[in-house]
Amino acid sequence: MELMTSVPDFELAATGGLKFQLSAMKGAPLVLYFYPKDDTPGCTDEGLQFKSLYEEFKTLKCSILGISRDSLSSHEKFKSKFDYPFPLLSDPDEIACNIFDVIKMKNMYGKQVRGIQRSTFVIDKEGKLRKEWRGVSVPGHAQAVLDFIKTL
Repeated sequence: MELMTSVPDFELAATGGLKFQLSAMKGAPLVLYFYPKDDTPGCTDEGLQFKSLYEEFKTLKCSILGISRDSLSSHEKFKSKFDYPFPLLSDPDEIACNIFDVIKMKNMYGKQVRGIQRSTFVIDKEGKLRKEWRGVSVPGHAQAVLDFIKTL
């Protein structure tokens, strides 16, 4: 997807029994971060970094949403265990994963497996893609996203 293009609308189930619809989020910036798997070290750390900066994102009227292919029940446990203040979206059918092209072949224990490449996208208040990070390295990433949000 090209930067500054409108992101196609999609709807996914979210923690807390909610339905997330992208088009309903217009009017404020949005961070979508895709992560491989609930309750794994890198994904936990990434979520905790976004959690630690959550109040600063909120001050900028920016929403944060984590997305993986895990089930809603897995998300509820993960969110509860680490007390994440933002919703997690379940994408078992890879709807958003395909829109953002985050499914990649990865090596796991010597085998090729399809999985989510850790990626983050910033969508502006008009619903346009403004920035993307692919193949994210977790340390310092949430701060880099916050710094970018401040430029919008």
